[in-house]
This record gives sequence, structure tokens and C-alpha cells, in this order.
Amino acid sequence: MKKHGILNSDLAKIVDDLGHTDRVCIGDLGLPVPKDIKKIDLALSHGTPDFQAVLDIYLENVFVEKVILAEEIKTQNPKQLQQIIKKLNHTAVIEFVSHETLKDMNKEVKAIVRTGENTPYSNIILQSGVRL
Repeated sequence: MKKHGILNSDLAKIVDDLGHTDRVCIGDLGLPVPKDIKKIDLALSHGTPDFQAVLDIYLENVFVEKVILAEEIKTQNPKQLQQIIKKLNHTAVIEFVSHETLKDMNKEVKAIVRTGENTPYSNIILQSGVRL
């Protein structure tokens, strides 16, 4: 049994196979998953696990060069946005698009990780980078 790192086998496999510029989405419990995109469902109940806990574990294991967020998070969930910025502002480019565009971009991600988060616009696309 693994002692460290991501213990969820589906998520660990996705992370292990990431290449430069590959993308994964971490989303709230309401984010739709496009057909043919792998869904890794971690949701246990409303709020568990929360978005930030899953993001923290992911960031411990993947170097992220860019993130994409819905523009709507700025007004609809500023507390969540501030936590994201605090974690990523100095290490990744942050891009904002409409929520509809973000959902459309999810047709090209390697996987969508569903959390139990139940606050609006708690969705992020993370693009893997290369640490030199």
C-alpha cells in the first residue's frame, strides 16, 4: 500500500501520466462532466471533501504552470478565489473565462475530479508544467 502521495488510485494514475500542458479539472459537486471525460468522484457528502483540501493535495503532487477559473468566481465566491490566489499567485498564471467557456474547455481535460464542495463556481482547470 502507498505510504505517501495521492492514495486514490484513479487520481494517482492520472497524475502519474500527466505531461507538460495536460489539464485536469477539480470541480464542485454540481459541475457537469462531458461524455467521454474520466470522472473521479471523491464526493462523500455536501462539503466533504471540500474543494481546498483536494486542491492542496493535488498541488503537493503536481507542478502547475497555469490555472483557469470562471470569471463569475470574482463576484459569486470571492472567499474561494482569495484562497486560490494565495496558493497559486506566485507559481502559476491565472486566467479567467466565462463559466460556460470553462465547461466547454472541460471537453479536453484528462479528468474531472468531483469534490463535495457546494459553493458556487468552485471549479478550476489546472495545467501541468515542467519544473526545471
